[in-house]
Amino acid sequence: MTKLDTDVLIIGAGLSGIGAGVHLQKLSPGKTYRIYEARDAIGGTWDLFRYPGVRSDSDMHTLGFDFKPWTEAKAIADGPSIRKYVNQTADEYGVRKNIQFNTKIIAANWSSADQAWRVTSENTKSGEQSVTSARFLFMCGGYYRYDQGYKPDFPGEASFKGQILHPQHWPENLDYAGKKVVVIGSGATAMTLVPAMTDKAAHVTMLQRSPTYVVSRPAVDGAANLLRKILPEQWAYSLIRWRNVMFQQFFFRQTRKNPEKARERLLGMVRDELGPDYDIAKHFTPAYNPWEQRLCLVPDADLFNALKSGKASVETDHIERFTEGGILLKSGKQLDADIIVTATGLNLIFMNGVNVSIDGAKVDPGKLLNYKGVMLSNVPNLAVTFGYTNASWTLKADLTSEYVCRLLNLMDEKGATSALPYLAHFPNETEPFVDFSSGYFQRVMDQFPRQHTEAPWKLHQNYFTDRKNLREAPIEDGVMQFNKAAAKADAKATLQAAE
Repeated sequence: MTKLDTDVLIIGAGLSGIGAGVHLQKLSPGKTYRIYEARDAIGGTWDLFRYPGVRSDSDMHTLGFDFKPWTEAKAIADGPSIRKYVNQTADEYGVRKNIQFNTKIIAANWSSADQAWRVTSENTKSGEQSVTSARFLFMCGGYYRYDQGYKPDFPGEASFKGQILHPQHWPENLDYAGKKVVVIGSGATAMTLVPAMTDKAAHVTMLQRSPTYVVSRPAVDGAANLLRKILPEQWAYSLIRWRNVMFQQFFFRQTRKNPEKARERLLGMVRDELGPDYDIAKHFTPAYNPWEQRLCLVPDADLFNALKSGKASVETDHIERFTEGGILLKSGKQLDADIIVTATGLNLIFMNGVNVSIDGAKVDPGKLLNYKGVMLSNVPNLAVTFGYTNASWTLKADLTSEYVCRLLNLMDEKGATSALPYLAHFPNETEPFVDFSSGYFQRVMDQFPRQHTEAPWKLHQNYFTDRKNLREAPIEDGVMQFNKAAAKADAKATLQAAE
C-alpha cells in the first residue's frame, strides 16, 4: 500500500472546515490533515457575502464553535465580525498552516486496493491539476454553489435600463445613494438588505411572491454579557449556549406540535411592531405553517422600523415583466427602480459538486441513504457536514467533527483502514433528506441522499438526539463495518449491490 499524502483531507475553510481541523488536533492528535479551499481566504459564507448589512440569522452563542467562546457584545453579529472570529480561530489553533488556498476539488475516487481516496484538484488561478491521496475525506464546504446564486429568468430583463445584481455577487463600492431599489425575495437576505440600504437609498421596496414568518430579537444578549463579567468566559459561553439550544429545540417542538398557536403568536408579534392598520394578512401571513420553512430573524426590529419610517415598503405580488424603469406587477402596478436586487436564493449542491466514485464507479447520492446525518450508505471513509435547518449550523458541524474523530480513533484501535455504514438492501419506502418546503431545497432534493424512518438512517433535526447518537452512542452499532488493507474489501461491488 502506497504512502498517503495525508490522513484526512478536509474540503472547505469556512466555519465547518476550520472547526474540523481544530477538533482533529484536539481529539485525534496523531492524525495529519490538509484543508483544501477553492477561494483565497478563510471564512466561507462569511467571506463570500459582502452585501450591505450581511449578518447571522442565528445567535453567535450557538453559531460559534463549542470550544471558542463568542465574546463580542452583539449576539446577532455582522459578517465582518464572524469572518474575524473564524480567522482568529484558525490562527489561535494553528490551523492556517494546513490550508491550501485556490484549490478546487474536481473528483475523488476511492481505491479499495489502496484503501485510500485519490483526490483530483485544480488550482483556480493556474488551472493546473494534481492528485492527493488521503485515508479519509471530510466534506465541509457547505451546501450551496459559491460561483452562482439562484436567479430565475424574468420576462423583459433586457429592457431594464438600471442595474440588476444578485447578493451573492455584490459589486464592491456599489453606489445606491439617492436611488430607488427593489429587492426581490422574502428570505433572510432580503430582510437584511432592505433596512440596511435605507441609510442611503431614496426608497427600498421588498417585492415578494408570498410572505415569510418574521420574528424580532435583540441583537445584544444582555444575559450573556452580564455572565461574562462574573464567570470565566468558557463557563458563561457554555451556559448561554445551552440556554439558547434548549429554547430553539423547545420552540421548534411546540411549533410542530401546535402550529396554529405558534402562528397566532408570531403574527401577533408582527402586529405589535407594525400596528393594527398595517396589512399583516397580506404581507406577513404565510400560507404554510411555522418551521415548514426557515423563520427569518430581524435584530432589534430593524425591518419593522424601516417600514414604519416610510423609507422601505413591502409589495406582495407576482412579476408580470421588467420594464425600462422598473417592474410591472401582475396587479398592474408599476414599481420604479434604479437598482433591482434578485435576493432569490441559493443553488444548493451536495458534496460540493465533487464527482465521487468508488473503484471507478460513480456514486449517486440520490440512490444512497444518509447515515446518522454524517455518512452515506456503503461509502467508505467519507463524511459530510450538513448543519441544522431549524437551528444553528455549527451545532451539527461540531458534533459531526467529534463523531469523525471518534471513528478515526476506533479505526486505529482495530487496525482498520476503512469503515463504512453497510446497507444490504435499499428500502422501498424512503423520505427526502430534508423535510422543508422551501423552493431552493425542493429544486435539488433528488441530488441529496434519502433517509429512512428508522435509525441510523434517519436525519434528526434535533441537537439532543444527535448529541446522544454522535457523541455518546457506541460507534459499533451493527451497521458500521471495518476493513483492513489486507482484506481488500470490494467496496465497488458492495455499492452496486446496494443500489
